[in-house]
Amino acid sequence: MEAKKMNLPRGPENLCFDKDEFMKPDFDVDHFVSDCRKRVQLEELREDLELYYKLLKTAMVELINKDYADFVNLSTNLVGMDKALNQLSVPLGQLREEVMSLKSCVSEGIQAVDDRMTKQEDIRRKKMCVLRLIHVIQSVEKIEKILHSQGTKELSSLEGNSPLLTGQVLERIATEFNQLQFHAVQSKGTPLLDKVRPRIAGITAMLQQSLEGLLLEGLQTSNVDIIRHCLRTYATIDKTRDAEALVGQVLVKPYIDEVIVEQYVQSHPNGLQAMYNKLLEFVPHHCRLLREVTGGAISSEKADIVPGYDFLVNSVWPEIVHGLEEKLPSLFNPGNPDVFHEKYTTSMDFVRKFERQCGSQASVKRLRSHPSYHSFNNKWNLPVYFQIRFREIAGALEEALSDTLEEAPAGSSYCLLATHMVWMSLLKCWSDQMFLPLLAHRLWKLSLQILARYSVFIGEVSVRPISCENTKESKKIVPVGRKESSVSLNPVEDQGHGSSPESQPLPSISSTQLVCVAADLDKLQDQILDILEMIKPKLEMIGFKNVSCIAGALEDSKSSLSACMPTLNNRIIQDLSESSFAYLKSALEVPRLYRRTNKEVPTKASPYVDSALKPFYRLQNEYKDILKQPMIHQWLESALSESTQKYYETVSDVLSSVKKMEESLKRLKQARRTAASNPVGTNGGMSDDNKIRLQLALDVEYFGEQIRKMGVETSSIKSFSALTELVLTAKDQATAEQS
Repeated sequence: MEAKKMNLPRGPENLCFDKDEFMKPDFDVDHFVSDCRKRVQLEELREDLELYYKLLKTAMVELINKDYADFVNLSTNLVGMDKALNQLSVPLGQLREEVMSLKSCVSEGIQAVDDRMTKQEDIRRKKMCVLRLIHVIQSVEKIEKILHSQGTKELSSLEGNSPLLTGQVLERIATEFNQLQFHAVQSKGTPLLDKVRPRIAGITAMLQQSLEGLLLEGLQTSNVDIIRHCLRTYATIDKTRDAEALVGQVLVKPYIDEVIVEQYVQSHPNGLQAMYNKLLEFVPHHCRLLREVTGGAISSEKADIVPGYDFLVNSVWPEIVHGLEEKLPSLFNPGNPDVFHEKYTTSMDFVRKFERQCGSQASVKRLRSHPSYHSFNNKWNLPVYFQIRFREIAGALEEALSDTLEEAPAGSSYCLLATHMVWMSLLKCWSDQMFLPLLAHRLWKLSLQILARYSVFIGEVSVRPISCENTKESKKIVPVGRKESSVSLNPVEDQGHGSSPESQPLPSISSTQLVCVAADLDKLQDQILDILEMIKPKLEMIGFKNVSCIAGALEDSKSSLSACMPTLNNRIIQDLSESSFAYLKSALEVPRLYRRTNKEVPTKASPYVDSALKPFYRLQNEYKDILKQPMIHQWLESALSESTQKYYETVSDVLSSVKKMEESLKRLKQARRTAASNPVGTNGGMSDDNKIRLQLALDVEYFGEQIRKMGVETSSIKSFSALTELVLTAKDQATAEQS
């Protein structure tokens, strides 16, 4: 306490620690240093501690100087103090003895009072126990008297009392029995109660037997008053569950046993639906009176309602579930997924209709929390059903994603079977014939897996070597021994079968198949957003509202597919360019056609130009129905740019060699000084070199005209302007020499 009251002197504001830390009872040096090291260096901490130490030392000196006189006079002021203390010790001892004597007297008085209070409490407790036993005896005798008088009246008259009177008597007995039960529980363990217990057991058995008989009589005669009195009596003695169990065994079970027949369900086309319809008819036909009395019907009057009962939840539904589980076990068999889906959807529709028959939302909640409700739902083995469906879809998809690249079936919007199966698999996942609300999350994951698997497949296809097959042969199915070496959709991958993929060459792909892959990929990207519209109603069915999350995942899948397009485009453009340049390089043969052959002056383009343009015409004409026009235009422009660049290099080389040949012939002519070396043809017309220049100029001009006819501007073709300028210069030279 003194340490807490002591005030330390204040230090500078810039100290790295709080001075009050030193006065805490749990002050620890190591913790203090480690805490300060987080804020400052150790050197700065040491300086601050030294500074504060000097302040403490100065404050201590000032304190001693302030009270110095008191410190010096302390011994002088205490002279004679021991004598004064000795004089006080005798009266203090006498006072202590008197206080102790008084305390002893008071303690004895308190003990006496406590003993009397304990005795009174014991007497009161025994009195209460006796009163309870008296009440038990009185209640037993009263109930037995009522039963004896009632039995005498029944013997004296065949008619007996009316049902209403009997119900009133039972209510009186039930009220008294309720008090009897209360007092018996409070008096548990007493010998007298053990003697009376057989009589209580007899009363209990008689009361339950009477109530059961009266309730059955009321149900058989449709007497609302008997049912009401009987149910009210059950509620009075807190046996509502016994009444519900009795209704379930006597009224519901025989009907269930009659309706649920496995042979009938299996032999009729809509046997399951017909059986469920009959089960739904039970409530309005056989539970009308019970619902009116307990408030489960809309027409029930609130004044006459007996609360605390729910026969649909506690009597009808458990018996239905028990009957289905015992007498129709094949209902829950997931072996045939189509049949299982039909049975499950029909059963869930039956559950929804049964819930609508409940009188209130509270009754529906009680139904959904009932153990038999959970038992019924757990009987449906949905994970096994999904595994079977998963293998169906994944197996068919993996078979379609093979090396053969088969054509899609007639009527499909896709070109290849692989893409067709991808789309059909996505549609199947969310079709009404397969979708189940509780499997929505798994089907969504499977949809993303399908798109990811197709993305991997496109990546593998895009690196295959292009074959030299013609158009007709490329569309035929050429089996290849190797299956696709890719990530499988199946949870368990096959291992150890066959040789490793690295030891086998990649299967080839034709130009037609490559174009079909690009067309399918482009179409699938456009249709991915349609999946969202297809999924939305299914997700709303299960209460899922975060559609933006689903849209984002689909956008990611679309981006993954889009990432494959540049590689495919480059492969197709490269193939078009190489196919075209395979003919354009025939420009190297032009000098051989005109040198020393005396051919006429060229007036039209060479045939190789038409051959070089055939791949582009084929792209425009044969694939216009499956490809978008901007994509065709992009491919044409890029492929023409590449082939034109190579064509420019080839023509440049040819013209350079022609020029070199012409210059060497001129030097040879000057050396020999003879006309025999004149390169002019025998007809005295254009020289062979100029014919070559003119032919190349005609070829390039025709090449440009055909490009423009395809709808591509030559200005967008790289190197075409340089090529045109090159041949025009050569043509001008030939024309100038001719003139």
